[in-house]
Amino acid sequence: MLPIWTQSLHHDGSEIYVSNPLPQLNDHVIIKLRSSVDAPIKTVFIRAMLDGEFRMVEMTKSPFNDKDSTVLWASELPIKQLKTDYRFKIMTDTGAYFYTAQGVSRADSPDFNSWVIVADYEAPLWIREQVFYQIFPERFYNGDPSNTVQDGEYERFEHKSVKREWGDSPYPWEQGGSMDFFGGDLNGISQKMDYLSDLGITALYLCPIFKSGTNHRYDVEDYFTIDKHVGGDEALAELREVSEAHNIKLMLDITPNHVSFQHPWFTALNDNRHAETADYFYWDDEKEAFETWLGVPLLIKLNWGSEKLRNIMYRDADSAMQKWLKPPYSIDAWRLDVANMTGNFHAEQNDHDVWRDMKDALKAIKSDTYLLGEYFQDGTPHLHGDELDASMNYQGFNIPMRRWLGGEDIAGHDNQPYADSELMSTEAMAEQWENFIGAIPYPIALQQFNQLDSHDTTRLLHVTNEDKALAKVGLALLFAFPGTPCIYYGTEIGMTGFKDPDNRRTMIWEKDKWDSDLLNYTKQLITLRKSEHALKHGNFQVLYAEGDGVAFLRQSNEGLLIAIGYRGKEAEIITINVARAGIADGGMLSDTLGDKSYIVSNGQIEVALQHGSALLLKS
Repeated sequence: MLPIWTQSLHHDGSEIYVSNPLPQLNDHVIIKLRSSVDAPIKTVFIRAMLDGEFRMVEMTKSPFNDKDSTVLWASELPIKQLKTDYRFKIMTDTGAYFYTAQGVSRADSPDFNSWVIVADYEAPLWIREQVFYQIFPERFYNGDPSNTVQDGEYERFEHKSVKREWGDSPYPWEQGGSMDFFGGDLNGISQKMDYLSDLGITALYLCPIFKSGTNHRYDVEDYFTIDKHVGGDEALAELREVSEAHNIKLMLDITPNHVSFQHPWFTALNDNRHAETADYFYWDDEKEAFETWLGVPLLIKLNWGSEKLRNIMYRDADSAMQKWLKPPYSIDAWRLDVANMTGNFHAEQNDHDVWRDMKDALKAIKSDTYLLGEYFQDGTPHLHGDELDASMNYQGFNIPMRRWLGGEDIAGHDNQPYADSELMSTEAMAEQWENFIGAIPYPIALQQFNQLDSHDTTRLLHVTNEDKALAKVGLALLFAFPGTPCIYYGTEIGMTGFKDPDNRRTMIWEKDKWDSDLLNYTKQLITLRKSEHALKHGNFQVLYAEGDGVAFLRQSNEGLLIAIGYRGKEAEIITINVARAGIADGGMLSDTLGDKSYIVSNGQIEVALQHGSALLLKS
């Protein structure tokens, strides 16, 4: 067991502990480490890997910030590589301790546990300022009824398209086959921009809008054409104009892993398996068929070993992904569907190469383009500055948060035997958060895409068993957590729903059916997120994770906040050690979500909590 003083150690890659988290090559940065004043430390060394060899840099007690309860150690580190790995070796009278991004240990560990500084990385810094709103276009608002898909207009295997009435429940997949249409379109989003702006939204994430034959449009038939049923290319140009007038960014969703079986690239092979686009796909000699995505015949897997495919998708000046980055559309970001599988098939594992190549091509056109990959799995190997800018942070936030709130394991949606329906312990949730934040450079952790629900998961209120107080806890922690928060359409007004397609109900526009309290609470959180520098740029330090309560610190050079969430059924008083954050005795912390204040005494605050308590304390 480690001695108690080791709990006072803290470092992360934020501006509090790294003087320049985004340096240029050959810059020098100052690295800091915090410890308690009474920690029995003789000296501390930064152990950096430079040119494949350890470089030991001795640290000194810093004159920059010496609190009553803590002390900062500091030293300068030259940045001579595009990636610099480092950790701390802490010398005491009883021996050395190693401190890495995965914690403190007497044992050394592999270098992948180290902190990383990346040089010459052009981070899309605008992303830190955003509050996203995800829209499933077909279900948000019907702005032009003449666009709506008609009965029998499309057919996919045994299912024909069906025109539905707004407000009806979506058909289960077995009944509708994703062929029931309610008429939501881009025109409708443009018409509801005032609602989004009033909510406080600064960026939109739209599920696919390219030509397709299903309501979800993840079966793309043409990457160069916006589906006529959402308004066509003209409607996207109009949406871009309206969104810019409201200072709202725009991210589109693209499926680089697969296309529809009716895509012309694939139908060209019906009569000639060796046609010009044959190398866009994988042929299976044993099956005598082209490879599909997870056996779904509707979706044909793309082969990213094809240079021609790369050219037409993102390299060429007239490629699909470059087209939408340019006027009059000028989108700001791409969300890459099924990023975890893209470029990977058996012996051919090309995902790293694809993302590097795509990044170079697209950022040459628009340097601050945000490239977001969908990873329900671990996306961290792709988040080191040379590939993607972020992942959909399922493992690092969404999944542990949902399991902590309501014991909901995504595997349970389909009754898988490996689903864990038990509530996740607070200690385990905090550990998972720390593990995934520590696995990537901290500036990229500040770009991660955080949600509580989406078109692929059950809605937040379903997770909490319709417990609005718990939903509020989740929302408060979402907006306080490092990364970019995103609200799934309708969550702010109390919409609920089970897994796809029940989570894709039509947006409710009758105000008398809205949960106005939840809406106002969401607005309050959005306002706070946009106004507090620490929530956008600050560090992350868990201060308390026991029983049913969790508390973490967000601190930047311009201030600090402490987020507290409590899921317990019974009232409880918890004691939080804030001395670890360098907060001196006598300091006052006030709740920005309520009217209570707390005075620091003996390095601690005592907080009385009830079921569903959520606090954001500011000094």
